[in-house]
Amino acid sequence: MWAVHALCTADGRLVVWAEDSGLPARIPGRAPRGPLAHPFAAAGEALRDAFGEQSKIDSVRIQLPSYASAPAPSPELVRDPLTAGPAPRGKLRVREWLVPAVSCNPATVLELLDEDMPGCRLGTSARFLRGLAEWAEQLVSGGRVLPALVDVDEWPTARWRPALSSTDSAHFVALRDAMPPAFRCERGDAPADVLRTALNSLVDGIVRSRVADLELTSGRTAAATWLRALTGEPRFDSAEGQVRKLARQLDTWRASGGGQNPVRTCFRLHAPEDDEDWRLEFLLQAVDDPSVLVSANEVWRADSRVLQRWVDEPEELLLTDLGAAGRIFPALDAALRVPHPSELLLDADGAYEFLTSATLLDQAGFGVLLPSWWGRQEELGLKLTATSTGTAGAVTKESGVGLADLVDYRWDLALGNEQLTASELDELAAAKVPLVRLRGRWVRIDRKRLAAGLAFLERSGTGQMTAGEVLLQAGLPAEDAERPMPVVQVSGRGWVGDLLSGQLEQHLEPVEPPEQFNAVLRPYQRRGLAWLAFLDRLGLGACLADDMGLGKTVQLLALEALVRAEGPRTPTLLVCPMSLVGNWQREAARFAPTLKVHVHHGSDRLTGEDLMEEVGGHDLVITTYPLAARDSAVLREVRWDRVVLDEAQNIKNSNSRQARAVRGLSARQRIALTGTPVENRLAELWSIMDFANPGALGSLSTFRARFAVPIERDGDTEAAARLRRVTGPFVLRRLKTDPAIIDDLPDKIEMKQLCNLTAEQASLYQAVVDDMLARIADSEGMERRGLVLATMSKLKQVCNHPAQLLGDGSPLPDRSGKLARLEEILESVLAEGDKALCFTQFAGFAGMLVPHLAARFDTEVLLLHGGTPKRARDEMVRRFQESDGPSIFLLSLKAGGTGLTLTAANHVIHLDRWWNPAVEDQATDRAFRIGQRRDVQVRKLTCIGTLEEKIDRMMADKKALAQLVVGSGENWLTELSTSQLRELVALEAEAVGG
Repeated sequence: MWAVHALCTADGRLVVWAEDSGLPARIPGRAPRGPLAHPFAAAGEALRDAFGEQSKIDSVRIQLPSYASAPAPSPELVRDPLTAGPAPRGKLRVREWLVPAVSCNPATVLELLDEDMPGCRLGTSARFLRGLAEWAEQLVSGGRVLPALVDVDEWPTARWRPALSSTDSAHFVALRDAMPPAFRCERGDAPADVLRTALNSLVDGIVRSRVADLELTSGRTAAATWLRALTGEPRFDSAEGQVRKLARQLDTWRASGGGQNPVRTCFRLHAPEDDEDWRLEFLLQAVDDPSVLVSANEVWRADSRVLQRWVDEPEELLLTDLGAAGRIFPALDAALRVPHPSELLLDADGAYEFLTSATLLDQAGFGVLLPSWWGRQEELGLKLTATSTGTAGAVTKESGVGLADLVDYRWDLALGNEQLTASELDELAAAKVPLVRLRGRWVRIDRKRLAAGLAFLERSGTGQMTAGEVLLQAGLPAEDAERPMPVVQVSGRGWVGDLLSGQLEQHLEPVEPPEQFNAVLRPYQRRGLAWLAFLDRLGLGACLADDMGLGKTVQLLALEALVRAEGPRTPTLLVCPMSLVGNWQREAARFAPTLKVHVHHGSDRLTGEDLMEEVGGHDLVITTYPLAARDSAVLREVRWDRVVLDEAQNIKNSNSRQARAVRGLSARQRIALTGTPVENRLAELWSIMDFANPGALGSLSTFRARFAVPIERDGDTEAAARLRRVTGPFVLRRLKTDPAIIDDLPDKIEMKQLCNLTAEQASLYQAVVDDMLARIADSEGMERRGLVLATMSKLKQVCNHPAQLLGDGSPLPDRSGKLARLEEILESVLAEGDKALCFTQFAGFAGMLVPHLAARFDTEVLLLHGGTPKRARDEMVRRFQESDGPSIFLLSLKAGGTGLTLTAANHVIHLDRWWNPAVEDQATDRAFRIGQRRDVQVRKLTCIGTLEEKIDRMMADKKALAQLVVGSGENWLTELSTSQLRELVALEAEAVGG
């Protein structure tokens, strides 16, 4: 694994070098006087192979934070703590090192520094160079470059240089302030100088790559030679006098383009308080620090010391800029008719013209300061109010309401979210200017849109439409053939009003499950039950998207118990991953024992008429996603009361076989349960919502055009708000960080995370079992005990990962169900800004995970094991406890299970099971102890259908006995009979993921 770094040299070269995590840190005995070769820098030949076969390998002297005898590794360098040499010690200081490096072709930086380079992680300096190269590409593509002539006194050289507008200058300042020290570690120049050098190199290289094939004029004059040098070899030879004259002409020409001076003219618009004129004020503004402003009145004072530091002739600059700006905003010509222009008075029409010209002025390099209300102008839009009979509490199953029901509607015009009154509409219609003072503030009114809106109200102001059409109106983006403007608000009265409230859960009274339900629901769970029950009565689909660990399972079971206590219903079909089938069975038996549960799974499962007859006598039928697709024909024959998808992200690909299968099922209501309604793309949300309420979001192509593309590609917040309005009634998502939720959570939440084996794991597992059973018959005493313990250890290693058992250093991805589940958990943990402790009894397995997880999540991963020195151990604990320290801490159970305080973590993950509950509890208590201010979530990863689940089941069934018998660790397993061992280690069919 490489950590890749980039820097800009004094001569303008952009070079890369890398730290290699596979190299031992060769620490010298003492520090020599001169620069020393970096001990774990990647070899030059390897760099050339990776970043440029034609590049010349060079040694670059760089300044790095260092200990007495070794450089401090960069945060991006992932070194295996089990194989790395001793960590350097002492105080950090800056010291010079030699590193092999290769130069980047400026035109191919983005291609070379690819985020997805195998075996590489980009350091902050390499990421900075990528961002700078992206900006340089934008400058060149936008034509914001000029030719230049440099080094006139030494060797005349033709170069391309950026021509920065005012916006570009602000971006330059932001990049200067964000430059990582590593990017300028070869030279001691100021960040602005380094940035300017790097940007010049990038712009010049990119332009040359695009104009290399141009054939320019021939001739021997300095200008002709210079033109040819702009597309070929930069250096050229010409008469000295001609070169100097050409250089002066080019300097004058570039200065006339604006953006090169340290100051620029700025315009500030002041709105009137009453019926006065608008005032456009003229100022000069510092390009590097836009907060520094000098009024035009001071420009005309000869003794202005501030201006003298900036520019020699500020008066000439102001007049020149006013003339140039007048080509964009012609009203400025009037200001030039007075000797000392400092402001311009405008009427409402003129002010509106200036406001609409502001963007063009800014792009031309002028500063523009506008009234704060202009940037948050509220557009004229339509407000829809729908009215239905009945309320949320009064709606019953028999009322037959739903998205197809007709409701009364009324359209009104609104400015933002404020509905306009009839008198205000008359006032706006009578106004003749686009800027109007309304309700004490200035607003912009589009005259054509206002006229079209009034005509729409007269034509279609009231009527009837279906409830589904009401919901769809909230998601329509803009004008269409029937509506002249977007819908800014949709509200209602009656049950449809409750549905459209945006906070439906909060508007419903909490519901208690029936007495037969064996669980006490927390307040937020009772509100969730009320929400589910309300949508159940309407026959509308729902997506319960509560955060992981908030009890989606118990809320769904409470709903089943509640509605079936009211009267008989046809069965509910629940589709889930195979690993969760047993969990649903156990949870249903525990919380809702009155529910009759049937599992449709296995080779002996019922089909045809037999299945139809069997499910008729049950309340809950559980099956898996693969079987829902495989048996879709027979499952479609049943008219289900409800179809529930657990881990509904399994249908995120709407074209998958299982997604099509579950959408084809017949049901009165549909519910999706998922903690991750959107994992990668918004199309995943469409697939889930189209299952729950078919057609609610339109077709997939329509959804992409209205929502996915604007939000994902353009970051359209208005489209995102529309999507929330459409999906809001049907999606309930509560997070652990919500104050109303987290205050109600228990102090410690323990969860078993059941994982499947991959086919490779199952094959290895069975081979280990067969080997033990073949050898155990001929062994006894200590030999038998040793064989049993060794087998148990091997089986747990197989459950962790095949590479752990094989010890062959093979790649980790896509070979372990447990590793896949760990990555899912850590992704959620990191997304929430939380920290996690990961315990394993195998230090070797932890060492394998460190580089994998570090690369997977692009973050530093700590590892503590039995060989960690005390000083290093204390340092890791200190860093982890800091708010900005690493977020993932891997610990061996024996070394990290006691004696540490790690309250920065509020997630604890047990990667493999220790058969003594007290040992696991002690490890958990590293985070769950005095000083912990957040609730701790504990997850115990267990492979279903294997030794791990069976022993966990035995411990859960007889916990008191298990604590006595298992107190000595795993030795109790050695005393089991051969038949008991065979039953214990046998691999069950459900172990392998379907």
